[in-house]
Amino acid sequence: MSDMREPIESGVPDPFPLMHPTMRENYGNWKWHDRPRPGVLHHVAHSGDEIWTVRAGTPRQLDTYAIRLLCDIGDKYADGHVRFTTRSNIEYMVADEAKVGPLIEALEDATYPVGGTGNSVSTISHTQGWLHCDIPGTDASGVVKALMDDLIVEFKREEMPNRVRLTTSCCQINCGGQGDIAINIQHTKPPMINHDLVANTCERPSVVARCPVAAIRPALVNGKPSLEVDEKKCMCCGACYPPCPPMQINDPEYTKLAIFVGGKHSNARSKPTFHKLVAAGIPNNAPRWPEASEIVKTILRVYKEDARDWERVGEWIERVGWPRFFELTGLPFTKYHIDDWRGARSSFNASTHVRM
Repeated sequence: MSDMREPIESGVPDPFPLMHPTMRENYGNWKWHDRPRPGVLHHVAHSGDEIWTVRAGTPRQLDTYAIRLLCDIGDKYADGHVRFTTRSNIEYMVADEAKVGPLIEALEDATYPVGGTGNSVSTISHTQGWLHCDIPGTDASGVVKALMDDLIVEFKREEMPNRVRLTTSCCQINCGGQGDIAINIQHTKPPMINHDLVANTCERPSVVARCPVAAIRPALVNGKPSLEVDEKKCMCCGACYPPCPPMQINDPEYTKLAIFVGGKHSNARSKPTFHKLVAAGIPNNAPRWPEASEIVKTILRVYKEDARDWERVGEWIERVGWPRFFELTGLPFTKYHIDDWRGARSSFNASTHVRM
């Protein structure tokens, strides 16, 4: 028996050993490609070889049964080669067009919808939520489930002006990333400190250094070393909670959801952009989050009706203007939407070009 390979601790693993043979043989030598239907990519190489990629959405949190089922489908109906995308879609690669139809039927029968390509609402990129994360203010996975139940038709069709990338994040550190529409947590009250536990649980200098606005400082409370928060400086980001759990910031009343729009990673047609706040104070209403879902559906409906072909959400808003966006969506505009912070504006790297 061969020795197990050493784990790769950094960088991207070598993709070639798990790549479909047709894809490996024609790597970098493709002539053209198209999409025969939503959820299916078709590539043709200069050599004449063809390969079809069938994309299906998954819930990301997969148990052993689900993984074995997806693998059995790949063995029976495809060529046995699969990969997962960064948005938790599973892709099957086949070199025989006759296998595409039965593969799609098998996936749909197993309740894994085929779609997410082209101008569709893709599977939502999200953080761990209550199942794995140690600092969540909401369940990102649950928000994704609730949203995709409502948006599944837009996943299976390509009827949007351009692709729509949605993200969710269970805390304000936001490892969900930028998105055309992003649903993130928003704490509205500084952390409550359990001073009896700080001395035995937290490395106080690390906690002080963790605060991005210098709102935390050492303190002596009831004769014990502890910490205190300057609430005038605190921006309720929650960055202090991971290194010091006694600084509890989650609260059933003061932890809300917020929706941002206009984020974009790519530099196609326009430079990458940060998303911007458009709705705040949305109830963190598990398990279906109907208020957040309704706002997202409203934004998507207006975008679908009003945007021009190939405009991303942020590009559409820049064209019509923010006042018109709030008018079309019916969202209230408040003082909290005004972005008047100009610190470090000149040093923000808002493009994908290398700078020295």
